[in-house]
Amino acid sequence: MKKTLVSILAIAAIVFSSCGRVDRAHQLKVLNWADYINEDVKEDFEEWYFEQTGEKVQLVYETFDINETALTKIEVGHEDYDVFCPSEYIIERMLKKDLLLPIQKELIPDSIYYFDNISPFVLNKFQQMAPNPDVQVSDYTAGYMWGTTGFIFNPQFVNREDLLSWGAILDPKFENRILMKDAFRDVYSVLVLYAFRNELEAGTVNRDELVRNITKKRVDAVKEILLQAKKQICGWEVDFGKEEMTKGKAWLNLSWSGDAQFAIEEAAEMGVMLDYIVPQEGSNVWFDGWVIPKYAKNVKAATYFIDYMCKAENALANMDEIGYVSCAGGPNAAAEVLEEMNDEEEWPETVNASYFFGDQPIVVEDEVLDPHALHLNPVYYADKSIIDRCALMHDAGDSQEMLLEMWNEIKLAR
Repeated sequence: MKKTLVSILAIAAIVFSSCGRVDRAHQLKVLNWADYINEDVKEDFEEWYFEQTGEKVQLVYETFDINETALTKIEVGHEDYDVFCPSEYIIERMLKKDLLLPIQKELIPDSIYYFDNISPFVLNKFQQMAPNPDVQVSDYTAGYMWGTTGFIFNPQFVNREDLLSWGAILDPKFENRILMKDAFRDVYSVLVLYAFRNELEAGTVNRDELVRNITKKRVDAVKEILLQAKKQICGWEVDFGKEEMTKGKAWLNLSWSGDAQFAIEEAAEMGVMLDYIVPQEGSNVWFDGWVIPKYAKNVKAATYFIDYMCKAENALANMDEIGYVSCAGGPNAAAEVLEEMNDEEEWPETVNASYFFGDQPIVVEDEVLDPHALHLNPVYYADKSIIDRCALMHDAGDSQEMLLEMWNEIKLAR
């Protein structure tokens, strides 16, 4: 979900054989979001792969900024990427269109098998993307990062109580002070919960159904809300929101939790306090995952790379670098993750993260931790009460054009 706007950049050099052609047997082509990996983790893969297999491989690493643009390179251009890191709805679309190869987990020895590190919470959410009951989604993807959508806000200008509802974007006291994430699916998926809040309260519809089934009535309702909010919106941002928030030019920013954490840390270094909240109507819970596209040429190295990224120490290093929260939290990784993340001094208030780490006590360095009351960063690990109000985004299918048309009309409206 990291949407930093940069041009696609090839990092690694291409390996050539003696005849001048690309030696794909010793090359691994990876396509990932920009600024979405720890550089040391990336650079250490080649050595790790050689240690495990006795084979050399050279990493060709490219980045992208928009899910759909990256998918087009594969679906239409038949680009031979071996590993790709799209968001959940793109994974769902690729499954429907038979654009993914199974991850060959049987190639990985037990001694370095890290796929079990993925939290069951993530596995269960991913399974909701299955095109039919016979498809096991975890055969095709391994979760990488996840999070929620909410408001980043500056407490100097905004009270937390003002942001308990997504309807805050309609408040005239925020005129020309709100930044909107330029991501039409994410914005639609949270505002539709606000638009139909009365129906949610009455129990005539649930969040999963509201987000999954995109209808003209629902799109029009979100469109009307955004039109009413135009005076409050000072910009549509991809990655400059945190800078504007730090400078006080914007007071709140509809954004992802990972960007929120990054912004909070950056602002703190400049003496500016920022915070993050998920409104009470609920939100979307999003995921990015590793997949092997249909036209991959090096499935073996791809499988090893995905397994390597599931290793707990690598997951923690990536989290620390990019500000997003890893999908690692399964039984084989929970203790290692919590040893690093659970900190009563830094986070005196507890969160119920049993949905992610399970219901059973976890022993960390002779201390028994209760997953229902952990001292974790609430931006990283939202309390269960918040997650219970979140829905998963799905492939929009034929409704994609309707959403895009709505978004363009909103941005052009005066």
